[in-house]
Amino acid sequence: MRLHGHLHRNRAMSATTKVVVTLVGVAVLTAGLIMMVTPGPGLVGIAAGLAILATEWDWADRWLQVARRKLDEALEGETEEDTRKRRRRALITTVITVGTALIISVYVALKDWPGWSIDVWDRAQSMIGFLPDLPGM
Repeated sequence: MRLHGHLHRNRAMSATTKVVVTLVGVAVLTAGLIMMVTPGPGLVGIAAGLAILATEWDWADRWLQVARRKLDEALEGETEEDTRKRRRRALITTVITVGTALIISVYVALKDWPGWSIDVWDRAQSMIGFLPDLPGM
């Protein structure tokens, strides 16, 4: 609390502190929201952003309590079954990826990839005039 009092010792310092804390908190909160739909610890990012904002804003403190409950629920909801499901999904994804790479490799080997790609480039070049010539052609 001493630091908070020090950062709010006059109007200018108080306003600056509020702006900086708000910008940093919103940036971390936004990163957490983005991580909810992309790989990453989204709930942790949201809680961290709200914790930063809660140092200056009462509404953020109320939302932080909700986020903490959600984090606790997520931790309690983690079971051995979830771990097995994740492992199974990872195995299926690996098998599909390796199988796709194998099929593409066989296709490229059987269909004479370099010759085929040059023919496709020549055909594209005849339709689109601004494509450059291939090196050595």
